[in-house]
Amino acid sequence: MRGRQLNRWLACLLTLAAVGSATACGAEREAIGRPGDDRRAPAPEQRKAEEQAAGKAALAAYSGYLDASRTASRRSDPHHPELSRFLADPLLTRVRVAIREAKEHGAMRTGTLRSAPTVTSVDLAADPPTVEIQDCLDATGYRLVYARTNRVVPGTGGTRHLATATATRYPDGRWLISAGAGHQDQPC
Repeated sequence: MRGRQLNRWLACLLTLAAVGSATACGAEREAIGRPGDDRRAPAPEQRKAEEQAAGKAALAAYSGYLDASRTASRRSDPHHPELSRFLADPLLTRVRVAIREAKEHGAMRTGTLRSAPTVTSVDLAADPPTVEIQDCLDATGYRLVYARTNRVVPGTGGTRHLATATATRYPDGRWLISAGAGHQDQPC
């Protein structure tokens, strides 16, 4: 009699163990295949909205970069705090060096720099995500002048030319301009 009770007890435990593990496995499968799973690719509408938001943020960073560099150049201040708010290396260092060199030669930038940037590509799958920007810079009213005399530095006349920039999204979520080039041989 005691052997029968032990066998029933053992059979019950095995049944519970089998049912419990089957339920647990089923729960795992269900959790993995759930429609709200974050590992799915975003819907095309969502991806387009994310790309538009990234482009808008990148253009704001680009505009901030131009404003900050104009202010820093006007003041001959290579460490103007707004520069690091909108720029990242290697472009940040290049801009600071150019401002410092102008200052060492007694020059500064004055006038108006006009800009008409557009987003040419957005790559949110890149590591880190990037946005490419193209601009037609009008530097005809933006001059390098000697600070003491306000005379234009010879050979520094402004032109209308193509410029390109790369905005990069950093881990803290900020979009910063990390690369840029003026293509003065390409008028626009």
